[in-house]
Amino acid sequence: MTEVHPRATTDLSAAVTAAARGDEAAFGRLYVELQPGLLRYLRLLVGGDAEDVASETWLHIVRDLHTFRGDEAGFRRWAATIARHRAMDHLRHHQRRPSQPVPVEDLVELPGLEDTAFAAEQAITTGGALAMIASLPPDQAEAVLLRAVMGLDARSAAQVLGKRSGAVRMAAHRGLRRLAELLGEAGPGARL
Repeated sequence: MTEVHPRATTDLSAAVTAAARGDEAAFGRLYVELQPGLLRYLRLLVGGDAEDVASETWLHIVRDLHTFRGDEAGFRRWAATIARHRAMDHLRHHQRRPSQPVPVEDLVELPGLEDTAFAAEQAITTGGALAMIASLPPDQAEAVLLRAVMGLDARSAAQVLGKRSGAVRMAAHRGLRRLAELLGEAGPGARL
């Protein structure tokens, strides 16, 4: 079976230690490194409310960072666990209190927050990839996102999900194999 390897990143262990001691620049580095992956993971779990849940996640991280002890891998696992718990809380809350939809007409006048061309390009690539991942069974989608996007190893992802690492490896493998099949069905010129 092919092992899924987390994406290569620079070692953030020193930044984790410094941020836990109150270094704002180190915390900023952690945020910049982890936020894109957290958002992608949370979009799978809570859809359009991902940014709100990510904000709650970072508030929790800031509040408890002084108590964290560990390296980069431990911090990534801790952040993903917090994000997953905040997402599950969010989903439980909204099951009890359904939201009121806002008419599209009310949103037309709101200004965009980012460069339109950049946002369009990101929507084509990232949106397509996330849509394909979201089409997987939930256990496979979460395993792929935690392993490939968040950069967690199988053991860390298993701890986040409350499963055995072998089950996570298998789910990620099956998910990636299914994504390869979907890309093959889309044709050689298919873009995510």
